[in-house]
Amino acid sequence: MTSTGLRYFSITLLLTRTFSIENPSIDGSSDNLASRSSHSGLLTFTQHGQCSYTYLLPEPGGCWSPENDREYEGNTVQRDAPLVKQSLSYQRIQHLEVAVDNYTHWLKRIEGYVKDGLKEMTQLQHITVPNHTAAMLDLGSSLLYQTVHYTRRLTDMETQVINQTSRLEIQLLENSLSTAKLETELLRQTSEINKLYNSNKVLEQRMQDMEARHSAELGWAAAEQAGLQKLITTQTSIIQSLELSLEEANSNNSALYSQQIELHDTVSNLLKLCASQKASTSLMKQADEQRTFRDCAELFQAGFNKSGIYAIHIPLQDNKKVYCNMETAGGGWTVIQLRKDGALDFHRTWKEYKMGFGSLSEEHWLGNEFVFQLTSQRQYTLRVELTDWKGQQVFSQFDSFQIASEKHNYRLFLKGHSGTAGRQSSLVINGADFSTKDMDNDNCICNCALLLTGGWWFDACGPSNLNGMYYSYGQNTGKFNGIKWHYFKGSSYSLRATAMMIRPVDF
Repeated sequence: MTSTGLRYFSITLLLTRTFSIENPSIDGSSDNLASRSSHSGLLTFTQHGQCSYTYLLPEPGGCWSPENDREYEGNTVQRDAPLVKQSLSYQRIQHLEVAVDNYTHWLKRIEGYVKDGLKEMTQLQHITVPNHTAAMLDLGSSLLYQTVHYTRRLTDMETQVINQTSRLEIQLLENSLSTAKLETELLRQTSEINKLYNSNKVLEQRMQDMEARHSAELGWAAAEQAGLQKLITTQTSIIQSLELSLEEANSNNSALYSQQIELHDTVSNLLKLCASQKASTSLMKQADEQRTFRDCAELFQAGFNKSGIYAIHIPLQDNKKVYCNMETAGGGWTVIQLRKDGALDFHRTWKEYKMGFGSLSEEHWLGNEFVFQLTSQRQYTLRVELTDWKGQQVFSQFDSFQIASEKHNYRLFLKGHSGTAGRQSSLVINGADFSTKDMDNDNCICNCALLLTGGWWFDACGPSNLNGMYYSYGQNTGKFNGIKWHYFKGSSYSLRATAMMIRPVDF
């Protein structure tokens, strides 16, 4: 056999040996070639007659498999294995990379031999047996298929390892974040505990101070009690001495005793006289208290000249308490409206304005029904006092003031205007019905009580509304729903304080 033929059979035997190792389905004894092989590590030795060849095969344990990864006991989903096993995974990855490099090198060498064999087969086509050529082609195709198959497996395993590594890194990052959160929460709780401890120390110190102060006060009280007891004892002895002295003086001077009897009789007479005067004064006061007064003007004329809350008698009504202003413009004024600090909400219903609301000594509305009863018994004058946010005080006074019954919507009737709050009246002189948020009696297509807030004689929303929204200083300008009096400060200025008072015309 020529050298070329020997080389051909050596390659054939090499390929047969290779695929008999990688794929047991291929018979290593094909073409009746007697061969023997020996293995030492990764080297494989093959001999055929006088020709021999040594080649490199991958280690059986060089590729990753589930059986080779039994030592890794970590959770492959959660990736919460200890750091020691994680380092073992990195070692396996490096080992796989080395095995892939060796396998790639081996495949390149096999591919070179296959190419050389194909070239020689082309040259020996005229002398080689056709079935040997077909077998070589099948073996080459099978070898390429196996190469591609193992390359895919290695690629898949590398992707799995990379994914596993990424998940481990993500899990480590999440663990780090959780640890940081736990440390932050621990620090916060430690800070809270320190604060509670400090507060507890302060409270304990206060308790100790209070106990010491209490003990000192008890000692001081005991000392005071002892001093008082001593003083009482001394005074008792002095009184006893005085009584003895008085008895001696009475027994030794009968004339003085007679004078004392006369003086005692005189004092008794004086006491009886004083008692009779007090009884007469009390009777006079009781008579004044039993007398009924129609308004604050009669109270003023009866001698009650101090401003405050008094009871007046209104026909067909029980006694009604009102606030009387006994100082302004001669006194005798019955206050029917008062605003001064915005503490009371004046955006109320018809029933509330009818019966009145608020505190008489503070902000209040006396009540339309009571004002109607009051102004029905005689003619009254109305005085409206206004105060702006600079402290300026002005007033508007009307010579005649009266309101109608509820049947006529408490219609307002006014005559004769004067005062310092504008040369023209900001109240409708020719009469207007009273309106609230739930009873629209104005002459506007809108509901003025809802638009401007409060209850008032709006007419067509009108130039005044002393029951509007209360605005504090700095926010009181540009407000069309505030406490306004147009001919004093304009329609967009909200006043600081107002008061409405009535008094009989003939006061």
